Amino acid sequence: MLKHNVPGRFPMPNTTARANREKRRAALGSLLAALLLTTFKVVVGVLTNSLGVLSEAAHSALDLVAAGLTLWAVRAAGQPADREHTYGHGKFENLSALAETLLLLCTCGWIVYEACRRLFLAENVRIEASVWAFLVIALSIVVDFSRSRILGRTAEKYGSQALEADALHFSTDIWSSCVVLVGLLGILAARKLHIPQLELADSVAALGVAVIVILVTIKLGQRSIDDLLDRVPGDLQSRVAAAARVEGVKEVTQVRVRRTGPDFFADVTLSVDHGTLIEGAHAIASGAEDAVRAVLPRADVVIHVEPDRSTPEGATDTVRTLAARFGMGAHGIRIYESEGRRSVELHLEVNESLTLEDAHRKASAFEDALRAVIPDLGRVVTHLEPSGDRAATRQAQPAEEAMVRACLNEFLRSEPVAIGPHDIRVQASGGELAVSLHCSLDSRMAITAAHDMTERLEAYLRKGVPNLGRVVIHVEPAGETAE
Repeated sequence: MLKHNVPGRFPMPNTTARANREKRRAALGSLLAALLLTTFKVVVGVLTNSLGVLSEAAHSALDLVAAGLTLWAVRAAGQPADREHTYGHGKFENLSALAETLLLLCTCGWIVYEACRRLFLAENVRIEASVWAFLVIALSIVVDFSRSRILGRTAEKYGSQALEADALHFSTDIWSSCVVLVGLLGILAARKLHIPQLELADSVAALGVAVIVILVTIKLGQRSIDDLLDRVPGDLQSRVAAAARVEGVKEVTQVRVRRTGPDFFADVTLSVDHGTLIEGAHAIASGAEDAVRAVLPRADVVIHVEPDRSTPEGATDTVRTLAARFGMGAHGIRIYESEGRRSVELHLEVNESLTLEDAHRKASAFEDALRAVIPDLGRVVTHLEPSGDRAATRQAQPAEEAMVRACLNEFLRSEPVAIGPHDIRVQASGGELAVSLHCSLDSRMAITAAHDMTERLEAYLRKGVPNLGRVVIHVEPAGETAE
């Protein structure tokens, strides 16, 4: 597996520091603005006894706490990754947004309670719709509009959820202030027109504030929870997969995306042709990384490149590689396909010091791992062979070669290909014959054709030579000398 990642594609240290400073300035400005508005609204609300203004003061007080949380979260999230936080500290912004959600819900509960008490329990509360009440609401609208624009631009520029939550708070304040303003106008109209029912406009306005805040809070809370649980938008994974399918990629086998604060992390596994060289795989990974970053501009992208296992050739390489990981050798691999399913037969070389039980347990673990990595793999049959010096050593004696040579000559007369057998050895070992020989073939012959020829020769020898055991046929280009 080849992993490809270019750390230099992430923001440079000076760029990150500049972004953190700008985000902190925006958060600090929000904190000061919330402090100013909260103080002014509390004073005017107490003097006028307006529930609408007091609800706005409570809302601003929560904004003050939220702005403080935002400033803390932005500072914490700006710290670089460390051993305990390998993906950085961006989740602090998500935690801050979730905390703001809970605070807003508490505020809404108090506003709804007070409004219902005044509306349905006929609480007699004298409200002064003075010029100060109108002044504080007008000032609140101006300040909220200014802060929401500054915070919104900064949040969009740096993908900060904490600043976005703060901007949402100030935007909500604009609409809720407008509702309170309508309530105060209703009170004035009630006293001028002598319509007592309009006195309830302030409490109705407070309920309007609560409804607006609840709706925005639910949306904000859902997004915060989604990010904390690493949930991504429904189509994001498919868009990343589509982007990563650049030239040379046979299949995008896995896509994982997570968001940490303003940053995304993407892990993508690509399948390429099993014969692709390392330089080609690196080029494919670079192209896929650029394509993914076009979808997620601030993403830290890691590309995993694996050989394609959907073809027999790729599966054969996988079998050998996996066997090596288990400390075994694999040869004689045969892959059979039938009705969309594949089965594998092979020889496994295990250490000669193992017991049958240990060797079988090791082979079973290998078979389970093989089924996990090769798609649609059914039956796996492994033939266990001991490996090591003792297993490879045989007590051999020279044996009569006449029968073997006669059978070989018969095969040569029936074979249209020039073989050129030489260095023939026939030995008796363990009650059977062992034959080895070299064959010189046309250097332009394909290795598959050469292998087919050796299999035909071996089958012919086994048919014509009784008690024939091990057969080793070495093929070489014509003109080469056997070692």
